[in-house]
Amino acid sequence: MSLIDVNAVAFAHGGQSVLQGVNLSIDAGEIVTIVGPNGSGKSTLLRMIIGALKPLKGTVTRQKGLRIGYVPQKLHIDPTLPITVERFLNLPQPVDMRAAQEALNKAGVAGVSKQQMSQLSGGQFQRVLLARAILSKPHLLMLDEATQGLDQPGSAAFYRQIDAVRQDIGCAVLMVSHELHVVMSASDRVICLNGHICCEGTPEVVSAAPAYRELFGTGTGGALALYRHDHDHAHDHDDGHDHGHHHHEAAE
Repeated sequence: MSLIDVNAVAFAHGGQSVLQGVNLSIDAGEIVTIVGPNGSGKSTLLRMIIGALKPLKGTVTRQKGLRIGYVPQKLHIDPTLPITVERFLNLPQPVDMRAAQEALNKAGVAGVSKQQMSQLSGGQFQRVLLARAILSKPHLLMLDEATQGLDQPGSAAFYRQIDAVRQDIGCAVLMVSHELHVVMSASDRVICLNGHICCEGTPEVVSAAPAYRELFGTGTGGALALYRHDHDHAHDHDDGHDHGHHHHEAAE
């Protein structure tokens, strides 16, 4: 059985249809990325998968005992509030410090436990949120716009970290993004959502699909920057800017 099965789901807010006829399943160990413009229902779908929202129609079935680790879009911490990374990882309930340190190692921020949360860079902050999400040893890791605010190399590095975590703990990954210039090509599937599923497939298939191009165009705004693991850059889009070093860095 899949970890998650979404079957013919519909949702409306204030009489306005947000999602209709959505079918989606996520299997153990796979990486699925959902892309779509603002207002396309991505966050609504995520909240239904977690169980925070009930569908108007259809069903969402979670595998019995499923553990989900969640990395939110943005978490605001009052900069005047003194809270170390170590203390943050112990909220809302205390965790084993060895487990916390191991999670920080896996998330790529091994040395930050004594630092103040307010002093972390954007990339470090997101990695601490990632460490917190993997403390529960999730079967499914979910990320909502987790690279928003990071620059392109920072986003690429974060995606590589996600892939490393996936390989390390064997979890499935579901990511949501509207930052189309960085979609991880390690995704097994990219799903294009705009109230319904317009198209889905590998990043290469989706970027060439008419429904995708209709939504996002074919210029730099719509180009999928494919961060590959195999030095095969045949699908890179030349938009007149030199992003070559980003692609190469991501392929290391």
